[in-house]
Amino acid sequence: VRAQGDTYQVVADVSQFEPPDIVVTTSNCHVAIQAEKVAEDGTVCDTFTHKCQLPEDTDPLSVSCILTETGTLVITARRR
Repeated sequence: VRAQGDTYQVVADVSQFEPPDIVVTTSNCHVAIQAEKVAEDGTVCDTFTHKCQLPEDTDPLSVSCILTETGTLVITARRR
């Protein structure tokens, strides 16, 4: 978690996954990133999981994320 001005950022490289394979959830100031690549035969061939706690002064309703063209997931949350 990086502080940048009045926001916090979490950055993750998920370039080996397609956008539909990536799930981001938030709960009680925790952010969880889960991604899973499934092969054509239905087996899971790659996974990514990352969990982190946001600082207590985070506005939980301000959490948003974007996936860049290069596969970097950027999660942003405002500070109160």
